[in-house]
Amino acid sequence: MTFSKNIVVDSGVNEMPNELSVIANILFGAFGLGYFVYGKRQKKSIPFICGISLMVFPYFVDNTVLLISIGSLLMILPFVISI
Repeated sequence: MTFSKNIVVDSGVNEMPNELSVIANILFGAFGLGYFVYGKRQKKSIPFICGISLMVFPYFVDNTVLLISIGSLLMILPFVISI
């Protein structure tokens, strides 16, 4: 009797991101850099934190709708909360 095992190796690479996701990543990164620099120079914590978040979070979100929703919320947040 011979038993064979089917071994499936997952390379950890998902499918390629679509065009909208790539454009959103670039846009949120650019706004994040702007918020980061503004927050650092003006010594304002909310734009500073939102800037860092806008630059980092696209690396962890794969869903395009969720990416745009979180990014839009983080872009609007400094205008809503002023400390």
